[in-house]
Amino acid sequence: MGWIGFAAVFAGFFLTHSLPLRPAVKARLTRLMGPRGFGWAYAALSLFMLIALIWAAGAAPRLPLWSQAIWQRHVAHLGMLAVCLILAFSIARPNPFSFGGAGNDSFDAARAGIVRWTRHPILLALALWAGVHLLPNGDLAHVILFGALGSFAIAGRALIDRRKRRELGPTRWTTLEATRNAAPRFQRPLSWRGATIRGLIALAVFAALIMAHPYVIGVPAL
Repeated sequence: MGWIGFAAVFAGFFLTHSLPLRPAVKARLTRLMGPRGFGWAYAALSLFMLIALIWAAGAAPRLPLWSQAIWQRHVAHLGMLAVCLILAFSIARPNPFSFGGAGNDSFDAARAGIVRWTRHPILLALALWAGVHLLPNGDLAHVILFGALGSFAIAGRALIDRRKRRELGPTRWTTLEATRNAAPRFQRPLSWRGATIRGLIALAVFAALIMAHPYVIGVPAL
């Protein structure tokens, strides 16, 4: 694949992430599929396009900018473990501040869990994933890939903040945010059993990613 093909996949990635979220398009798709159906369809499309983009970066002409060192792989492993933990403790949890979230009406800003640390844990996980993969992948295509995705995740926080502030209304947004900021950062989990299960899921997913890496991505993670 040449640079034009890589650019085309990149454009497709951003179009499929932005167009379905435009208010008119999202409203129509939600009416057709329902809120849960839209969420699953958008997640599946996003995952597919991410895999296609990673494949396109690997198939693009290789222009090395820096060489890979062993310590970079170790940093990537630790960073990916953190990514798995962040995702495990944020997916399917109430979070009215960001996209997705499950049961947002039951969100307790005084016991916000991981949302106490960041309003956008999934975007944090994406930015961390991109950053730790940037280190050991010093060729131009992967620098563009991970640099753009990391920047996209960081910039996306402000965009979602504006959208959610508009949807919630300034009064509710301000009240939730003030309560969240006033809550202690370290709190006892609402359920030790639930926290343990999520932690074990994170470890299982991390191990699965390590084992699947050579088959899905084409290079071993270890």
